[in-house]
Amino acid sequence: MSERVTLARPYAEAAFSLAQERKDLAKWSQALRLLGGIVGDAQMQTVIGNPRITRERVAGLAIDIGGSQFTKEAQNFIRLLAQNQRLQLAPEISELFDALKADVEKTVEANVTSAVKLDDKQIQTIAAALKKRLGREVHVHATVDAGLGGGMVIRAGDLVIDGSVTGRLRALETHLKR
Repeated sequence: MSERVTLARPYAEAAFSLAQERKDLAKWSQALRLLGGIVGDAQMQTVIGNPRITRERVAGLAIDIGGSQFTKEAQNFIRLLAQNQRLQLAPEISELFDALKADVEKTVEANVTSAVKLDDKQIQTIAAALKKRLGREVHVHATVDAGLGGGMVIRAGDLVIDGSVTGRLRALETHLKR
């Protein structure tokens, strides 16, 4: 996985630089996310891996699927990826692009998994605490996993806070094994 990220990084940075120059970060983010979804499709993976299908045809197919969602610049970027046999890296490119975008916009996506459904006030409290800790605007995505037994797990960028019952039991188990 890290090799794919390493290969994707220059393309993500190039797309980001162009999008920032054109003041069109949101549109590029959306286009790259769409391309990542197209390329992630099992049938498209088969097409990309087929040596009988030209790189130009593969790029054209991806562009046709995306339709008007892809600007001329995005279409040229897709052709470049296909020509350099890097189209399969589109999901990683999209992820890296969004990380660069979040850094510039001083935002972070936080995934909060809790044992029970959180209400809006609880989500706002978590967002405010993370904003204070990270110094960024926080967008919280809440999910429920009853398997946690209680508590919650918060992931925001590199930060992971595991306050779940299962997390605490794992920590206790590790401590007792030492």
